[in-house]
Amino acid sequence: MSIQSEDKRRSLQVAQDSQDAEACTLTLPLEGLHCAGCVARVEGALAGAEGVESASVSLADNEARVRFDPGRVGADALAHAIADAGYGVSTESVEARIRGMHCAACVGRVEAALRAVQGVISADVNLPEESARLRVVAGTVEAGTLADAVAGAGYALELTDELADAADVAEVREEERDAEYQDLMRRFRVGALLTVPVLLIGHADWIPGLRDLDAGTLRSLWALSGLLTVPILVWVGRRFFTGAWTALRHRNATMDTLVALGTGSAWLYSTVAVLAPTLFPAGTAHPFYEATAVVITLVVLGQALEARAKGKTTRALRALLDLRPPTATVVRHGVEREIPAAEVVPGDLVVVRPGERVPVDGVVVEGRSAVDESMITGESIPVEKGPGDPAVGGTVLKGGSFRFEAQRVGKDTVLARIVELVREAQASKPPIQRLVDVVASYFVPAVVLIAAVAFVFWYANGPQPSLNFATVVAVAVLVIACPCALGLATPISIMVGVGKAAEHGVLIRSGEALQVARTIDTVVLDKTGTITVGEPALSEVLTLSDLAEDRVLALAAAAEAGSEHPLGQTIVAAARGRGMAIGVASSFEAEAGRGVRATVDGHEVIVGSVRYLDGSGVRTDDMADGAAGLSAGGRTPVAVAVDGRAAGLLGLADPLKPDSAEAVRHLQDAGLRVVMLTGDDARTAAAIARQMGIEDVRAEVLPGQKAAAIRDLQAEGRRVAMVGDGVNDAPALAAADVGIAIGGGTDVAMEAADVTLVGGSLRGVVTALDVSRATVRNIGQNLVGAFVYNVLGIPIAAGVLYPAFGVLLSPMIAGAAMAFSSVTVVTNANRLRGFRPSMSGGPAGTAR
Repeated sequence: MSIQSEDKRRSLQVAQDSQDAEACTLTLPLEGLHCAGCVARVEGALAGAEGVESASVSLADNEARVRFDPGRVGADALAHAIADAGYGVSTESVEARIRGMHCAACVGRVEAALRAVQGVISADVNLPEESARLRVVAGTVEAGTLADAVAGAGYALELTDELADAADVAEVREEERDAEYQDLMRRFRVGALLTVPVLLIGHADWIPGLRDLDAGTLRSLWALSGLLTVPILVWVGRRFFTGAWTALRHRNATMDTLVALGTGSAWLYSTVAVLAPTLFPAGTAHPFYEATAVVITLVVLGQALEARAKGKTTRALRALLDLRPPTATVVRHGVEREIPAAEVVPGDLVVVRPGERVPVDGVVVEGRSAVDESMITGESIPVEKGPGDPAVGGTVLKGGSFRFEAQRVGKDTVLARIVELVREAQASKPPIQRLVDVVASYFVPAVVLIAAVAFVFWYANGPQPSLNFATVVAVAVLVIACPCALGLATPISIMVGVGKAAEHGVLIRSGEALQVARTIDTVVLDKTGTITVGEPALSEVLTLSDLAEDRVLALAAAAEAGSEHPLGQTIVAAARGRGMAIGVASSFEAEAGRGVRATVDGHEVIVGSVRYLDGSGVRTDDMADGAAGLSAGGRTPVAVAVDGRAAGLLGLADPLKPDSAEAVRHLQDAGLRVVMLTGDDARTAAAIARQMGIEDVRAEVLPGQKAAAIRDLQAEGRRVAMVGDGVNDAPALAAADVGIAIGGGTDVAMEAADVTLVGGSLRGVVTALDVSRATVRNIGQNLVGAFVYNVLGIPIAAGVLYPAFGVLLSPMIAGAAMAFSSVTVVTNANRLRGFRPSMSGGPAGTAR
């Protein structure tokens, strides 16, 4: 993010045309231009966009200068037009804090204000986090412009320093939320203390000893109630009135508007009834200060409980942030020194001892240890690490110690990238939330209109005193309709769901991916590196002479020791893995792609394909059946001859990952169709499919054809998830409804798909789908609760049940219901924190 402060602003390249006040010129930095043909295509794409008056592209500057009508087209549409032509616009990510939001209607207004700024491509506002994430055209938007736009909508924007540490930001926000909770609770306690006598006086006719008071004494008590209610209005509920005033000045209506209108009108009506009773029909000048006092006090309590509950939603992210140790031990100038982890630089030699966390990413250079990587990869079994192995920041040494060379530090570490990905996903919006935001933008004005209509109707037709009755109804409508729960229903569940997925090594890039994943009915799996480990290994040794298996392997390994062929190196590694001493070969000869010949311990050893041995004069008749059997089982046969005679066959195969078959069974048991899509030969693919229990196998498919295969499945009406390595499967990952990239240790393909499985296990696919179903189900529960609450509550408050049943909802009950509806939504979302994946021993995708 390059937008920071007034003195660091870049020159604004969005300017009003001097001759046409409605025209606007925007300079877009482009990516992917190579020739004059590229220029022509981009110019044509821009010229064809609605509202564009002219467009010129400079190949030398990699820029497009566009003159357009901002009322008809914006930066987002221009960027999409360029993307459709096959090119890109250089963008920046901007993160900001938004203050003053209370409900879903606030979110919609802030987003609209930000998106109206020329140069802003997208803006997602998160109500629980009080944050905004923007994507802007690089170098075109000033910090002040964004702040002014948000201020114009009645809110305040503070840009987040791009250099700020994520843990520091989280800690500050936790402190702010705790301070808010403490402040609200202080206000609640004062409000409750003052409300008790107001409530008793308001219901004096229910209390023995007070019901028989004369009119003069009762009126004096009413006046006392009015005075006691003043500090409730002025201090306890101050935020509602200042917020409503700010919204009014900007011609907006928010939750504060509803509360302020309802309680303020009730207090004003009551005060007039006490001070000027003659303005009302005889015996009807009855105040209800208790409604104002109780409503404000209960709403403040609800907001306090909501603030406390919202703090729990970020625990998963906080747990990730806490993985990074505050200090690191480094060796500089031959001396060990303990320094802040943030001061480690690439090239430092870092020492980690048993029980300590690895501070940054690097490569082990000395020592060995079992490392717990569970919080990064979701794998519970410690991984042995030695020289040459990657060390991932945040992981814990369980035994032994090592030294490693720091390679990636700060924001470049795997942990930092995971945290950033989780934060982006938590701030993003699924399609259902965008619909909720649109509904909410019309909600508050509609409620004010309903309250006004209800007041007029009951004033004209209600029981006496009709003014009192109509006021009670209007206040109840305004108070019960606050859309707080509606605004929290989706983002609060997304925050918890994405965080829980990250705890299990599943990184979900957006709320949209989270929502779409639950609709998947077909899972397409790549073979190499997805179902299998991705590296060949020795699976078996068949002897065809009197030589023992180990002797055949040892001779083959000695012959292959000088080979650079991957299969040769696999044979050498297998021999070393069995603790064999590998002899020294002489007279080494290699024929590319066919085999090697060498002299080992005085014996001529030939290793290669059966055809290579046959061409070298070795009789291979005894090898035919064994080689065919190995091939049929999906293994690559490597023939070994010693002193001109067939000695044995080595079976090499890319082994299945330990839990691949189990993961496929889970997917099939859940009713999903599983397809294997691979570029490998049909025989090998069929053998792997049999082991996996997969019936639909498509082999010998080129990378470019994989995307077409995905589209063919979609044409059948299938919702497809593609699981691959995130690099050579990129076209298929992009074509799928949900692309799931297999990550491997520190090589996490975070940019390749919608979901990344950090640990590389197919268990993550099951977990991703489980999390999606649980989260969307939780969102549904929240939305149903919020909508049903308003759909039922508003008519009851408006008095629709009164003619038939005599039921009227008092403002006090409306206030209590409104306050606790938000708490209910947040509490229900926090149930997701008990989620356990179905392949981790818990109930399938449950949120206890």
